[in-house]
Amino acid sequence: MSDATRSILETLRAQTQGAVAIVTGRDIHTIDDFLSPLRLPVAGVHGLTRRDANGHVHANDAHIATLERVHALVTRQIERETGLFIERKTASLALHYRARPDLAAMCADLMDDALAQAEGLVLRRGKMVLELTGGHASKGTAIAAFADEPPFAGRTPIFAGDDVTDEDGFIAINALQGLSIKVGAGATAARFRATGTGELLAWLRATAESWGRQERHD
Repeated sequence: MSDATRSILETLRAQTQGAVAIVTGRDIHTIDDFLSPLRLPVAGVHGLTRRDANGHVHANDAHIATLERVHALVTRQIERETGLFIERKTASLALHYRARPDLAAMCADLMDDALAQAEGLVLRRGKMVLELTGGHASKGTAIAAFADEPPFAGRTPIFAGDDVTDEDGFIAINALQGLSIKVGAGATAARFRATGTGELLAWLRATAESWGRQERHD
């Protein structure tokens, strides 16, 4: 993450009295590393873990043992292939095949089989990644949880994302009468679209500058 992006997020956090959060499929600690020294509320692993504005972490660890068993199974089955990467997160298991798109069908069959043997898990399909998660949380449920808490409560929410798993977030934002923004091409439930991250960051920067001018005028 660039210094410019961190600066924009820091400015927006100050102008909204802390109402800026990251909603992601990654682990919370990974986002903290990206943002350092900035520290924000974060919903990680598609909403299965969430750190609120007070720093309290909400987590669902009911499926840890099942995920460990599936991790060992999937690792054995792909050990002869190169270019595949298994990412073990706090409450999920992700199989990345970006370096081997030719193995997409094989990876899908493998994870479907693992899902059939693992009660209580959910399979999410993203960009060149298949992820088994424990429980039925989503980016949408994470957004709804943030929206019920200060400093987010009572505000018009904005959510932007570029992945298939962000669609749950867009649906939640639309239900809250907020601004849902799809980054990049593709069918989406989002009501607005940015052509890429550059356009989104330019809009966020312009928004932050506009709010700053309004505060100085007030």
